[in-house]
Amino acid sequence: MNLFYITSFVLSIISASTPLLLAASGELITEKSGVLNLGVEGMMLIGAIAGFATAHATGSAGLGVVASAFAGAAISMIFAVLTLSLLANQIATGLALTIFGHGFAALLGAGYVGIAAPTLPKIAIPFLSEIPFFGPILFDQNFLIYFSFAVLFGIAWFLRKTHAGLILRAVGDSHDAAHAMGYSVIPIRYAAVAFGGAMAGIAGAYLSLYYSPLWSQDLAAGRGWIALALVVFSAWRPFWLLAGAYLFGGITYLSLYLQGLGVPIPSPLISALPYIGTVVVLVIISRDRRRIRLNQPACLGKYFHAVA
Repeated sequence: MNLFYITSFVLSIISASTPLLLAASGELITEKSGVLNLGVEGMMLIGAIAGFATAHATGSAGLGVVASAFAGAAISMIFAVLTLSLLANQIATGLALTIFGHGFAALLGAGYVGIAAPTLPKIAIPFLSEIPFFGPILFDQNFLIYFSFAVLFGIAWFLRKTHAGLILRAVGDSHDAAHAMGYSVIPIRYAAVAFGGAMAGIAGAYLSLYYSPLWSQDLAAGRGWIALALVVFSAWRPFWLLAGAYLFGGITYLSLYLQGLGVPIPSPLISALPYIGTVVVLVIISRDRRRIRLNQPACLGKYFHAVA
């Protein structure tokens, strides 16, 4: 296999992995605050159609990404109000959010099927992008690919090196103790949920404005569920999240590659490879209960009601 095919293979894996990394990064912050939002898939779809419609109307893919972030954050506030203020069950509400996102995005996108919109261009860094192999991979990418790395490193720094990150982790690990120390648990969790929604919306924009630059009802294709699994796979640690995203992205691309080669395996089975891989990895991880117990936020998914 020559250098051109190796470069193309790596670029394809990066493209397939980026929406997973974006969505999972947002969910990581949400879960670090002690909130379990299973509505990532629905928020991705809302973000995808919001970005596509905005880009189509304005002619600017950049504005489409901004609209996607706002749409994802806005839809996440439905979940936040129900679970944080009204104390609804987080698992049931997250599932309902995904169902709502599927239906609402399909309704909004009915008039955009088969219509093209501006796509996000690649940004080539002069001279560096011309380096063989490493140039196209590292220095000639879509803006959101650079952004996904910047956000991940920013999250790692925020959680470990800042006072605000320490407060967020304290809220996730012991909301009662954090409240007793004077921290506003509910507003902090609202902010974390909004960030997770915005990142899911941006992941949706990546899908509709770059990866598959046409709107379709099933554009997310289960990626939101894989992003949720990635957070568990990473044991809530940012750099393990990066490794997991590229592992699952590689599996996703492999399924498409095998289909293109005409491998004599039933097409539905090949398409199911990323999800089979997700289940297998989660089963393996779940056996290591000590690892999960040490890293999982202690208050994840638990109610909090402030008592004066």
